[in-house]
Amino acid sequence: MSLSTDALAAVDLSSSALKKAKRQYIRTTKNRNKDADTNWTPFRAAEKKFKARFPPPDLTDVLDLAAEECGEGGGVGRAISIGTSPDGKNIYTLPAVPGLVLLPSFVSPDVQRLLVQWALRDHARYPNETNLDAHYSLPPEGIWNAHLRFLSHPKDAPLIKTKASAVGVVSQGAPSGPRQLVSNDAAGTDNLYSLQAIPKPPPEPSTTVSNCSPSELLPKLRWANIGWSYHWGTKQYDFSKGKGHIDSRLRDLCRSAVSSVPWDKVFGEATLEEWDGDDWKTWNETYEPDAGIVNFYQTKDTLMAHVDRSEVCATSPLVSISLGNAAIFLIGGLTREVEPIPILLRSGDGVIMSGPSCRRAYHGVPRILENTLPEHFGQSPRPADDGADASGSQTESATAVAPAWEPYRTYMRSARININVRQVFPKGFVPACQPQSLRQ
Repeated sequence: MSLSTDALAAVDLSSSALKKAKRQYIRTTKNRNKDADTNWTPFRAAEKKFKARFPPPDLTDVLDLAAEECGEGGGVGRAISIGTSPDGKNIYTLPAVPGLVLLPSFVSPDVQRLLVQWALRDHARYPNETNLDAHYSLPPEGIWNAHLRFLSHPKDAPLIKTKASAVGVVSQGAPSGPRQLVSNDAAGTDNLYSLQAIPKPPPEPSTTVSNCSPSELLPKLRWANIGWSYHWGTKQYDFSKGKGHIDSRLRDLCRSAVSSVPWDKVFGEATLEEWDGDDWKTWNETYEPDAGIVNFYQTKDTLMAHVDRSEVCATSPLVSISLGNAAIFLIGGLTREVEPIPILLRSGDGVIMSGPSCRRAYHGVPRILENTLPEHFGQSPRPADDGADASGSQTESATAVAPAWEPYRTYMRSARININVRQVFPKGFVPACQPQSLRQ
């Protein structure tokens, strides 16, 4: 049985971490203007609330579908069940966010563990780009496999060297002031080629990082690209790099999520002025995930409010899978002025963002909840070739913890992995980097 929201929010008032957070809170707010928060947008206020270490956030109003199904938890009445998946699990929508579909416990415990292995061992490595590649010369085997080798033979494993030291980059000094946010135009068929003409230089290697062991570097892993290459500096895709491989198991899992939804109950009666067509009627046949990202969170990490604008298919489903520790997910509207709905996402939960309103809605993850790793991460996954499907309908095997699984369990104790996949182009469409007229 899942822990209730109240249990997840339980805080040891005598803990050293809370005492430290209280001291920091007093220090940072002592001279702060009492009206400092009056200019916060509703979304920013929600981020601040759930991100705060002191006072601990109140989770009473957080939508917790797993607890609600057991007659507990908050958020009663905001979610509506529109049917069940092939294995009998409820499918929910939120009328306040047209196009948002919630699939609690969509992925079985066995498949969750297999996805964790895939994300760390198989995917976060060459040729898939990660956030670490800009600053470190990573081994081809990837940071995770280098970490395992370091655990086995710490004296023999070489340090991972920085790129700045290898190429002799001279520090230009960190820019002063707050980080500048990048505002990108929404991609579409009318501006695709002009967006592609925008220069997309590689990021400069950091001059403030140092050579380190794989195990020291592993907690700094934040993302690994899936499919089409995403350029973070411009928040646009760089199609000149070609499309990376989409793992067939992940593709099938996302397709099964989309095909499980009765879309007529999501959009059948909707009248959305900004949506010219009714392409939702064919998603079961036309949904073709071709890009995405694996996000690796440590428990103190956050993902601040943002909007996805880079896909030409601006309405087709974005499928998101949560693994590991639970998180608070915020989703609002087309501006930060819309108060967001807080949703508790547990390991194995699926979220689908679809349609013009939801795909352009501000969303983020202001909090990972510590010590919420499910018990099934203490067990080893069954072999991938034992016939287990990705639908989440297989039974749980009570195997003992194998030595090979122990490093994964240790990592996941303080981590959350989110896999999200989307469709950039209509099925069968192959983009040219530039139109013929511009190439001449």
